[in-house]
Amino acid sequence: MPGLKALHIITGLGVGGAEQQLRLLLRHLPAECDVATLTNPGPVAASLREDGVRVIHLGMSGNRDLSVLPRLVRLIRSGRYDLVHTHLYRACVYGRIAARLAGVRAVVATEHSLGGTQLEGRALTAGVRALYLASERLGHATVAVSPTVADRLRRWGVPEPRIEIVPNGIDVARFRFDPVSREHTRSRLGLPQDAYVVGGIGRLTAGKRFGVLIGALTRLPRDYRLLLVGGGPEENVLRRTAERAGVTDRVLFTGERPYDAGGTRGLDLPSLTSAMDALASPSPEEAFGLAVVEGLAAGLPVLYASCPAVEDLPPHLAAGTRRVRGGADTFARALTETRALTEAGRSRPPSRPVSAAARHYCITRTAARLMDVYAAAVSRSSPSPLEVALS
Repeated sequence: MPGLKALHIITGLGVGGAEQQLRLLLRHLPAECDVATLTNPGPVAASLREDGVRVIHLGMSGNRDLSVLPRLVRLIRSGRYDLVHTHLYRACVYGRIAARLAGVRAVVATEHSLGGTQLEGRALTAGVRALYLASERLGHATVAVSPTVADRLRRWGVPEPRIEIVPNGIDVARFRFDPVSREHTRSRLGLPQDAYVVGGIGRLTAGKRFGVLIGALTRLPRDYRLLLVGGGPEENVLRRTAERAGVTDRVLFTGERPYDAGGTRGLDLPSLTSAMDALASPSPEEAFGLAVVEGLAAGLPVLYASCPAVEDLPPHLAAGTRRVRGGADTFARALTETRALTEAGRSRPPSRPVSAAARHYCITRTAARLMDVYAAAVSRSSPSPLEVALS
């Protein structure tokens, strides 16, 4: 809808799946969009500004810093926004309240990280659920990034008519396999050109279970390498795990890597996926599985423990993926079999076609579906219970 002005409110703008998804969306949404971050104006904030997006840091000091609420209300009023879109738990709670107090009736939230037992790493306690549901009532629609997340929202008590499914999207062309980038990136990282490189992408947290891949590495020949792309609180734990296992020289930690490094070859996520031979995702509880889709876009065989993005598709679209349940032994066996199958079918230098699953999640399709949600929210908005009580 032409002329729409929207404010996106997010908890932080470090390098993470939800944060990078927001940046990618804003490149494709036909609307005027600003971004407000409650905390941590990190690398993605800088990237958004490079894209020409206005980014406002609200300086929230903690979960209970209520002073952010009047600042957010003033920002929304002064911006004269038609719609507010919130991302991640803390931003959804504060952002929905602020939007309604500011008089914005079209309020949309995206649920990026709702698992079966946790939400963004926090346990799904009765208090977390109650606060979530109370603030959810102040919005018009809650976007689930997969049918699996939509089912979880229904079980929580979110009314069916308020749930919209808009899957995450990726820039498929950006992840297309590049043999020149593969060679350059491996050389830059000190990875042998003939090594079999297993990748793991995501926040280094306990829930991602990347320690399983380190354990699998100890059961595999020495020409296997593990490339872990991401940062987080478990990095030192994983480094110690690799040291105790005697595989420090076979595990490479890249730290957080952006979706687009602005032309610095070998430092962005697509270049790193070109350097891999397989992707493994041992996390047992995902809301979508963006890293898996990115791996499929790079033409990689993918092993995963949980991935609604794949599981919600018809089987014929999920070629190149394999679900693996279990620990280090199971992943080691699966990686051995995957390598054997790949090498048996290779009669020439690696060629990696983009999978049908990756094409299904093209970002242009995601942006178009989200604009439909926006149009419905703006056209059907009505005063909230909070506005009625305050009037």
